[in-house]
Amino acid sequence: MDDAPKKKRPDLSAGEIAPIDRHESLGERAYTSLKDSLVRGALRPGMKLTVRSVAQALQVSTTPARDAITRLIGEGVLVNLGPKTVVVPELTLAALDEITEIRLALEGLAAEQAAAKVTPEDIQELERLQERINRGLDEARYTDVLDANKDFHFLIYRRSGMSRLVAIVESMWLQIGPAFNDLYPEFAQSRTGVSNHLFALRGLQDGDAAAVRAAIENDIRSGYRRLSSLIISRQEGVE
Repeated sequence: MDDAPKKKRPDLSAGEIAPIDRHESLGERAYTSLKDSLVRGALRPGMKLTVRSVAQALQVSTTPARDAITRLIGEGVLVNLGPKTVVVPELTLAALDEITEIRLALEGLAAEQAAAKVTPEDIQELERLQERINRGLDEARYTDVLDANKDFHFLIYRRSGMSRLVAIVESMWLQIGPAFNDLYPEFAQSRTGVSNHLFALRGLQDGDAAAVRAAIENDIRSGYRRLSSLIISRQEGVE
């Protein structure tokens, strides 16, 4: 019998999921909002979700909240551990390896295709997002960093003009997004991600598709090294 103390799972708190627009289908909007929170890393691995807490966060009744949770369980994004116990799963090394290989191929392609299509306005918006990332790192506001980081990447990917590709990329982020919380505070100290973003920006400004792809791939690999190291250390019980 394992006598080790059980790890307490964090509960959902206010502000981690944005309320939804009631003018659209509540069930669909609840699903979209909850999914976006996962992609952005607003929900951490191990976080416990209840129908009531999700409904309160979304400011809807329990029916659309339950439908959204059930849908994400069916997609393998959330895990049902028992009656009224749904959690954001911890990322395994095997899953991280597979997701990273897919991300390198697809996000690299999206970035490469975007290089010739970004506008000066896009560059300005990317610079604004990077400034927001920098401020968040300086002030240890990592939720803001993750939020702006998602917008930075997907602004580039959407400029590829390949909507199906972007949808697949988003499905990968849906599974790995919560684990991005584990990149900090180390990435705030090393500023590895900042360097990768600046190289991507320079490539976009120069119209250098190969440079943009390389910068995005380096960003993915940097995150992989940190996350895989943490997973291995946890498995060995020495984190």
